[in-house]
Amino acid sequence: MSENKEPGVWDGFKAFLMRGNVVDLAVAVVIGAAFTNIVNAVVKGIINPLVGAIGTKNLDHYSSCLSSTCEGEQGIQILWGTVLGAALSFVITAAVVYFLMVLPMAKYLSRVEARRKAKEGAHEVIEVTELEVLKEIRDALVAQRGSGHNEQ
Repeated sequence: MSENKEPGVWDGFKAFLMRGNVVDLAVAVVIGAAFTNIVNAVVKGIINPLVGAIGTKNLDHYSSCLSSTCEGEQGIQILWGTVLGAALSFVITAAVVYFLMVLPMAKYLSRVEARRKAKEGAHEVIEVTELEVLKEIRDALVAQRGSGHNEQ
């Protein structure tokens, strides 16, 4: 048998599960599911009643009929109220994610990057200054050595 054993399927699966991005993805899915419940509650509890001030309280009741009669399950109905409710849920979700998560994180990351660049710039200035001082010391030592040889 060969001692050069390739990792098994189980080892590869364990390595896949232990990667950080898999755990992050799992957390994101759980948080997303919980957040969906909040957005749906906002749409049903706030948006639908606001729309209900104009017409029906439930957006699902808004529809248009494409056939001559739309009674019960007969006829062709376009349920545009359902689509409007889903679109409002999406817009609200996107706005909350952008303004409460993406925008603050982008600002934070830009501040961290600016601090890093400022620190690198200061480090380069210090290195240049140290280099200049070392050159001056070298030149002074060379000058002293040169003047000492001339006197002897």
